[in-house]
Amino acid sequence: MTTLLDRLSASPVAVTGVSGTRALLGFVGFMFYASHYGERSYLFGPHGVYRWQEFLDGLRENSTFSLYALSTSPAWFEFVFHLGMLAALAVTLGIGGRLVLAVHWVFLWSAYQRIPLILDGGDNLAYIVLPMLMLTRCYDRFSVPTGLVRRWAERIPGALRAISPALHNVGVAAVAGQICLVYVVSGLYKVQGRMWQDGTALFYVLRIPEFEWPGVSRLLYENDLLVVAGTYAVTLLMVYFPLGVLVPSLRPWAALGSIGLHVSIALLMGLTGFALTMVACDLIFLSKGVESGVRRARESGRRLSRLVRRRPGWPENVSTPGAAEHNGEIETSTCDDEKVESTRGSSGHAERGTAQAV
Repeated sequence: MTTLLDRLSASPVAVTGVSGTRALLGFVGFMFYASHYGERSYLFGPHGVYRWQEFLDGLRENSTFSLYALSTSPAWFEFVFHLGMLAALAVTLGIGGRLVLAVHWVFLWSAYQRIPLILDGGDNLAYIVLPMLMLTRCYDRFSVPTGLVRRWAERIPGALRAISPALHNVGVAAVAGQICLVYVVSGLYKVQGRMWQDGTALFYVLRIPEFEWPGVSRLLYENDLLVVAGTYAVTLLMVYFPLGVLVPSLRPWAALGSIGLHVSIALLMGLTGFALTMVACDLIFLSKGVESGVRRARESGRRLSRLVRRRPGWPENVSTPGAAEHNGEIETSTCDDEKVESTRGSSGHAERGTAQAV
């Protein structure tokens, strides 16, 4: 047990997976801003659809905050909105380190509090997971190198750098535990419902007008076999997901099953933000697979680059007339030098032969 603890505190785990989690969560936040950019004044502005007084009352009732509540000025709203959008983009690209990640969390929280009417459930998980990522080394992969984080890291005391792997592993364990808790609670809640017990839940879910995919959902909920199989498969996956991730050989399959479930939710129900948030958190269970995929992609890219460079039409393989003449002069000069050396060598052999005969 002591050896296991020493190993976990000495080397960080799932670095690639947690870096993917950070990048995808940043992308989800950026798309939240981008998808509502055209109607940002209507949704987030001081005179938007969610009345200002109701917005302030909600903040007081929940004992929370929002940067949008600091002023009713349209200029302030535009400043906060665009700065939050830039922070989300920076997190996606891996710029700024933990400081920018914390800034992104503050702006995203403020935006979610400003208009809670359009949220799909993924915001609840983002609230919790983003602070956990601040403990991890989630900027070690999939980041644009700027040198800024490295300069900041050099100023950190050595004692804090020594416990960095342990803090990273604590953060990874916290994210994994949170995901397992989400699945267990959701699964146990489902097994108590009669529609999930008799295998008809998906029939009713796919018929909700707000979540229906016209032309596709009907093909699914009219097929009794697909409805029953899908209902029970979802329930079993959510209840037994924590057991699956505890077994190393089953962990990738459990994570892939979860990703497949939430991709289906994104396509069939349109809950894209929620689905991508769950997929982002599932990546920590696929760290080795993601790292292997990235390595293979890089190798394929290098091979493709070499093949392209070998093509006759590639600039490096095309000789200009001037270059051809220059190369011809070099070749001619080389041939002349070789002839001179050959003549000298023949004369030398003749002189040595004459001397020996004498």
